[in-house]
Amino acid sequence: MISLQHRSIAHFDLDCFFVSVECRDDNSLKGKPLLVGGISDRGVVAACSYEARRYGIHSAMPMKTALKLCPHAIVRKGDPEKYSKLSREVTEIIANHAPLYEKSSIDEFYLDLTGMDKFFGSMKWTAELRQEIMRETQLPISFGLASNKMISKVATNEAKPNGQMEIFFGEEKSFLAPMPVEKLPMVGKETAAQLRRRGVETIRTLSEVPITLLEAWLGKNGISLWNKANGLDDSPVIPYHEQKSISTENTFHTDTIDMKFMHAELVRMTEKIAFELRQQNKLTGCVTVKIRYSDFETVTKQMTIPYSSSDHILLEKVKELFHKLYDRRLLVRLIGVRFSHLVHGNHQISLFDDTQEMISLYQAIDNIKNRFGWQYLMKGTNTIPPGKKHEVKAPGIVPYPKVR
Repeated sequence: MISLQHRSIAHFDLDCFFVSVECRDDNSLKGKPLLVGGISDRGVVAACSYEARRYGIHSAMPMKTALKLCPHAIVRKGDPEKYSKLSREVTEIIANHAPLYEKSSIDEFYLDLTGMDKFFGSMKWTAELRQEIMRETQLPISFGLASNKMISKVATNEAKPNGQMEIFFGEEKSFLAPMPVEKLPMVGKETAAQLRRRGVETIRTLSEVPITLLEAWLGKNGISLWNKANGLDDSPVIPYHEQKSISTENTFHTDTIDMKFMHAELVRMTEKIAFELRQQNKLTGCVTVKIRYSDFETVTKQMTIPYSSSDHILLEKVKELFHKLYDRRLLVRLIGVRFSHLVHGNHQISLFDDTQEMISLYQAIDNIKNRFGWQYLMKGTNTIPPGKKHEVKAPGIVPYPKVR
């Protein structure tokens, strides 16, 4: 059983982040149905304004469908590099003030302010930080302040747009009680439908269902939902470290200057750790390539990029870094790839350039990799040991090796 601790946790959320950035840079867009995403007929919506949501539009919807729902909507392609830069600016402001914070996504943050009431008053301090962020970035941001992460996130959602809310210790259950079950984090349409079929429509009713019965209905997820419905959450604020990374490297059996082989290895390694990113629901904001020559001299080069977890975007950056770094006169002993500056997030950050087909392709690829292993589906360029004859396959996605 989770015990409720008297903590002080703030949750910050940049309101309609991509849309807000576009409206900040073009005042004529304010108050209008605005869609940010792919501008082609096969593109998808990465974000939409509150005005557009009134027409039933939501993120990840095909742009063509969105424009049928709201033909007079304004479409902007979006600028992931600009959004990533602003996300980092907000992170720096928070890092300069908060004693402990977690960057949970490109536009969300948790701050642990436990104990600050003795000195400043957590609500006053948090409200002043919000004002500073808005003053420095000219972007709207909302926050919720409560005794745990879950309640603070729900409070933020209730405070939007561009608001703030405090839920006092001991009032968590009464705050949640009248809300529909969908208001709880991680309760999707399917789970909500299961609960409603059993007569559970509000969080109050959910909190009164015996925990053993919820477990029978929903498995372990039922236990988690019971705790949430009762306002209980002891998950910690995890300190944010830019150094956190995912990496891989390969020392060759034979030192080489074979460019086809090294390119194939870059593809293999990039796809491997990009898949790990997506598995962990993370995005990277920095790519590093490492080369060790036959004389053991080791060189690295890194590049800050718009947050992404897409193979085709990351591979382009990896190859660009490799060509800037590589000295063609020397044999190579080792190459490595590292993704750092990680934040929680999903494929949405890449929707500006992706078509529906591209998104479906990534989903299909990851489903196969989840089932059989990441190495069973790779780009058409295979890795072949130095010294062996190269066979360059046609571009595209091919199984490697064959799945029996």
